[in-house]
Amino acid sequence: MKIFAVLLIALFASSCAQHPQADVIVKGRIWTGNERLPLAEAMAIRGDSIVMIGSNTDVAAWEGSKTETIVAGDGQLIVPGFIDTHTHFVEGGFRLASVQLRDAQTPEEFIRRIADFAAKSEQGTWITGGDWDQQNWGGKMPDRSWIDSVTQNNPVWISRLDGHMALANTAAMKAAGVDEKVKDVAGGAIDRDRKGRLVGLFRDNAQGLIGRAQPPPTAAQEDKALEAAMDYVASKGVTSVHSVYGFWAPMERARLQEKLRTRIYAGTTLSDWRELNKKLKKEGRGDAWLRFGSVKEFVDGSIGSHTAAFFKPFVDAPKDSGFFLMPPEELYRGIKSADSAGLHIMVHAIGDRAIHTLLNIFERVQHENGPRDRRFRMEHVQHLDPKDIPRFGTLGVIASMQPYHAIDDGRYAEKTIGYERCKTTYAFRSLLDAGATLAFGSDWFVAPPTPLEGIYAAVTRRTLDDKNPEGWIPEQKISVEEALRAYTIQAAYASFEEGIKGSLEPGKKADYVVLNKDITTIDPVTIRDVRVLRTVVGGKTVYRAE
Repeated sequence: MKIFAVLLIALFASSCAQHPQADVIVKGRIWTGNERLPLAEAMAIRGDSIVMIGSNTDVAAWEGSKTETIVAGDGQLIVPGFIDTHTHFVEGGFRLASVQLRDAQTPEEFIRRIADFAAKSEQGTWITGGDWDQQNWGGKMPDRSWIDSVTQNNPVWISRLDGHMALANTAAMKAAGVDEKVKDVAGGAIDRDRKGRLVGLFRDNAQGLIGRAQPPPTAAQEDKALEAAMDYVASKGVTSVHSVYGFWAPMERARLQEKLRTRIYAGTTLSDWRELNKKLKKEGRGDAWLRFGSVKEFVDGSIGSHTAAFFKPFVDAPKDSGFFLMPPEELYRGIKSADSAGLHIMVHAIGDRAIHTLLNIFERVQHENGPRDRRFRMEHVQHLDPKDIPRFGTLGVIASMQPYHAIDDGRYAEKTIGYERCKTTYAFRSLLDAGATLAFGSDWFVAPPTPLEGIYAAVTRRTLDDKNPEGWIPEQKISVEEALRAYTIQAAYASFEEGIKGSLEPGKKADYVVLNKDITTIDPVTIRDVRVLRTVVGGKTVYRAE
């Protein structure tokens, strides 16, 4: 009997000794994103994954002599790493080093910033980026004549902040071989003055006339842009991004060299779906750091460029109701083909006519290709016909939206489409109530990749000009936790990755963020002032506030 007891004690001691120690234990108020355990006190991490989360007592068994402990202070909050579901990621990195025009408030300031940038640029190099907004100075569109005299030595090709319109100076037009005889482009527009002179503005598909002449970046420039992008989003609490198309090469180089610090769900354009399909068959979909599988297309343009497709004309342009960037039947054929190959479809639609048309296409393809877990995504979903709202829940279409756009466009949307149509603009509340899945992102470079500002926007709907202190279309506000879910677990669902990230629970990647304030309890108006103290990806700190 004594021998048996000794053996039991020895076995127990052995099992305790073999219990793995956590590399890191994180303590504090934790919003998990897991509905079965919404709040926790502590989390144990081993390697790149969470092994235990719960009370301090639950996690204590994982603490060992070599375990690092991170303690969030009183009033702070730990949340799952934010996932930005819509970025042009490497392009965003390039934008960080471009001429900055987003907050230029007058034509004079616009011109001065370009002149200063050109004076520091090497002769002959292209000046790009910009992200200007004519609404800042009353709506008058820029003209190449504004900047020709200060950019004689450099081609200039600068985008409006929505990416659906760009301004070329005369040097850029000459480099592209574009003159007054240029013909219009289907799915695009070329602006001319009353005398027929090109003013330098090219919209949507017409942008290709100039963009094709821009020299491609070198591999070193691409790598530098990716590094800058990863550093920037880490400082904002973003641990994963969906990069909607382009620039695979620098991502794959970084993955091969184990330099990725941001998880990336990468895709391509719908027209290149066959190329992606071949890649997936040969190499697979990737891993937790770099995953492939999506294709993106456009139905229409944007409201700010008057190229979004509406059923009724714009209020400030009664003869214009926008346009499609490709014929709907052509879009249907492309979506059906890519869907039949098992690819993930995401399509940009902004105007009510574009949204309605795309829902019809999605419904048709679902019926013709048969049931499967396809998770169709509609990007932006900005200006809805009320009758189409219930269809998102019925069809299972993910509403991939960017709440920052709401407080930006809300400055001028009523002047453009009228108050009645604005009632279902950025209709977060109505979509959630109809059973839709919301996944939030930024559309960076178009808008900043700052989830805290996005949560602030979705919860308060206070426009950037501070003219709507109670919220623009306040009935479309949602709660802080609903917005958090759209930036975490629902964003992970939008890339078929909810099994590995998006919430803090055992078995998932240790991607989390420490905020200096608890955004679930503070006045929502102050959320935009909350700071990220630490960003962790796979158990490793990639950003820490100084």
